[in-house]
Amino acid sequence: MFEDTLYQAIDTIASQGGLQEAVSQADNLGVSDRTGLIIAIMGLLVFAAHLFTEIFSRKRIPDVLMLMAIGLVIGPILHWVSPDALGGVAKVFTTVTLVIILFESGTKLHFSTLLNSIKGTIKLTTINFFVTMGIVAVIAMVFERFDLSTSLMLGAILGGTSSAVVIPLVGHLKISEKGSTILILESAFSDVLCIVFAWAFLKAIQSGSMHVGQVIGNILSSFILSSVIGFIASIIWSYLLEKIRHIKNSILTTPAFVFIVYGINQWFGFSGAIAALAFGIGMANIDTIYDKGFIVKRIFKSAPALLNDTERQLFSELVFLLKTFFFVYIGISIHLENLWSIFLGLLITAVLFAVRIPIVKLSVHREKGGFPVEDKMFMSGIVPKGLAAAVLATIPIQQGIAGGVIIQNIVFAVILFSIIFTSILVPVMEHNNAISRFYRKQFREFDDPTITQLLDD
Repeated sequence: MFEDTLYQAIDTIASQGGLQEAVSQADNLGVSDRTGLIIAIMGLLVFAAHLFTEIFSRKRIPDVLMLMAIGLVIGPILHWVSPDALGGVAKVFTTVTLVIILFESGTKLHFSTLLNSIKGTIKLTTINFFVTMGIVAVIAMVFERFDLSTSLMLGAILGGTSSAVVIPLVGHLKISEKGSTILILESAFSDVLCIVFAWAFLKAIQSGSMHVGQVIGNILSSFILSSVIGFIASIIWSYLLEKIRHIKNSILTTPAFVFIVYGINQWFGFSGAIAALAFGIGMANIDTIYDKGFIVKRIFKSAPALLNDTERQLFSELVFLLKTFFFVYIGISIHLENLWSIFLGLLITAVLFAVRIPIVKLSVHREKGGFPVEDKMFMSGIVPKGLAAAVLATIPIQQGIAGGVIIQNIVFAVILFSIIFTSILVPVMEHNNAISRFYRKQFREFDDPTITQLLDD
């Protein structure tokens, strides 16, 4: 169970650092006083998050960046608080955040959009993952003298994009439904690739050999079987939902059922994250599944229940609340002690954003119906790393891999810089300036018929 193994590593993050002088002074307060202070700070964070969202909508200054900045200030900069303040809650919190965000994003994806986007998603996800893994591996071997397996493991850890960053971000952008769907699906699918390949390279380091067939089998089971379970669960729940609604205070039963679906997949060793996404997609398209599904009609005589506006609004509010604390937590978890690792993180981030342009060109230039230049620009500028990378980075230390501390420091630095780069690039691209003109030029030249014909040939 890959994600179970990953999330147990979150405790390593929580074990680093400690509460410093400001919190030590707070210990002199009574228990009720400290509890009141913590609750008041949580309330202030929620108000701040609403303010940051409004600033983002008006000034295009990303709320994600400002939330992370709060975490950086109170964590690694001023040392007021560290991840161990959450204790064991950190593991549960990060998992819940990922599950709810993926489920809620799935409820906005319809089959027609998915069918138009799946080809581009697969191409973008696979090309980006393997190119990223190769580039990071080369940098690690040159600058850190890592062996090939360790270098590829680091590349696999950084090969994906973060659902928790991408999904809220694309919701604020003027991007086509097809383009936003590709970015959302890429962030979900790439997490599975990161998990499977990073774990495979870790085992290769420990055993001295790697089983390619086992890796491929794990990927197929994670994608296919998790999706099947998620879709079946959505059909079952759609027929239970109408009856559940008659029970008092039952509005949170749908998220609760998503957690059950996630847990079942984890228990079977599949991807709970993909299952949560598939469950959301199934709920969004349950009427189509019933109309087109002969077997479903044979089993269920009546039409299924759809999510209502109140339920959708609740899920949106849950995502907003969880996102707020998640990004503050990520900011707190960043380590700034090793300047060399920070430099390598910055170098890797810059290279990955540079190669993202040709990756997007190769991935979407033949897509049916094409993409607006603006969509391609955003696809090139949205390359954040997040939860999966942060958790994977702690595993080499737990497993006693040589260079584990260096790997974790580099990954945390890349997470920080990639989110900063994304947060700055995206709003800049929306205006007519040197950076946006540069990106527009890359894709307009690429769309020249002569160049396209050469690529197609």
